[in-house]
Amino acid sequence: GKTTFAIELARHLGTSIISADSRQCFKELAIGVARPGETELAAVKHYFIADHSISENLNAAYFEQFALQKTAELLAQNESLVMVGGTGLYIKAFCEGIDPMPTIDPAIREAIIASYEAKGMIWLQSEIKHRDPAFWEVAEQMNPQRLMRALEVLNATGKSILHFRNAIKKERPFRIVKIGLEMPMELLTKRIHQRVDEMVAASLFEEAASVIAYRNQTALQTVGYKEVFDYMDGKISRDQAIEQIKIHTRQYAKRQMTWFKKDPEFVWFNAGALSMEALIAQVVEL
Repeated sequence: GKTTFAIELARHLGTSIISADSRQCFKELAIGVARPGETELAAVKHYFIADHSISENLNAAYFEQFALQKTAELLAQNESLVMVGGTGLYIKAFCEGIDPMPTIDPAIREAIIASYEAKGMIWLQSEIKHRDPAFWEVAEQMNPQRLMRALEVLNATGKSILHFRNAIKKERPFRIVKIGLEMPMELLTKRIHQRVDEMVAASLFEEAASVIAYRNQTALQTVGYKEVFDYMDGKISRDQAIEQIKIHTRQYAKRQMTWFKKDPEFVWFNAGALSMEALIAQVVEL
């Protein structure tokens, strides 16, 4: 329910939206990333939505600079703006800053992805656990993207990714109010399954086929595309791919909630217990 709420809040405030989603920014991806529809995008001006190409290597550091520049422009015209999205690292980078990371040779990234696809999650976890035990202790141990990123840095520099994190929180010249929406797991699971079925009906498999040349890009090594690529490779059936997307989406939603719940600055609302008007009224009072 993030998109609908964000649009109504932005309309109430008379302002724009910056998306903090690491995949909706790519113009080639719409179905598998649940990009807002044309009507929704027309209701409020959005930034970082379908304005980059999948061929570009974007990351949290890039988003930080993009979003800060856009925020400065928007706050010169309005008293507030709305940021919405579920990419925790992007939101953290915007709110607190992110340390510069070393440049990684694409060949190193591709080799790790190939090894992960051939050997699986257990191999990836074992590599990090034994070669970078300090990071393993604080890592999202079930998140392959985070683990592969750490392994990239380790292979490229010989140093742990922790070496490049100084955890110094930057001060921003504006006030940040953090809002989280949650709902009972039973309802969330039902909505996830419904959304996946809708994606499939809207030609998710065809969309994945159209970008298969870029399958090693980080944005496509994610839920919704990786499973379809496995189907195209003959590893699993179409039905198995759909079922895996549902399972992996539920797992991702759980990891997502765990990430944001660690931040004490978030104010949480039950998305299913309040009307839109009541929810907006409470938020603007914060």
